[in-house]
Amino acid sequence: MIDSVPRGEHVPTADRRVVMYGVSWEAFEAILKARGDAKPRVAYLEGTLELMSPSRDHENIKTYFASVIEEYLDSLDIEYDGVGAWLLKHAPGVAGLEPDECYILHDAKKPRPDLAIEVVWTSGGINKLEIYRRLQIGEVWFWIDDRIDVYVLTDDRWEKRTTSACLPEFDFALALEMLELPTLSAIRKAIRARLAK
Repeated sequence: MIDSVPRGEHVPTADRRVVMYGVSWEAFEAILKARGDAKPRVAYLEGTLELMSPSRDHENIKTYFASVIEEYLDSLDIEYDGVGAWLLKHAPGVAGLEPDECYILHDAKKPRPDLAIEVVWTSGGINKLEIYRRLQIGEVWFWIDDRIDVYVLTDDRWEKRTTSACLPEFDFALALEMLELPTLSAIRKAIRARLAK
């Protein structure tokens, strides 16, 4: 089943999203195998499959946000690995997805990321926080409508916070200020200058 978009609701800059229901885990695995390197991003939760091709605006925000995070990590000399849209899945939890961006902190050999980043550019879709809970990802940051929401997994429940558990000194106000700049090069120059102070 594909939800239709009411007349007049087309947004040219929106992400392209298809949501299907009643998709078995086996069918999800077959779709992953069939798509190969052609990459609509996937999210799966208990029979609901979302395929999403991000828009340019979505990808710009994701790239800009990732650059700010990476410059911050570099300035603190924190060992990390950026593992992008790494396909994370857990068959017993019937959940899987590809984050917009994710990071392993301190030990690159960990089996899953410490931090995932999601850009919400087009509303609707699957409950990604529930997928991340089932995957046991410790922290997720959502950029939505020019704000950043921080969720920390505590005792298998999400806690919305104003600071990060894995990067407690991260300045979200500064990150949002940087995301207002017009290009990636402008962001990199500005964040380096600010972090060097």
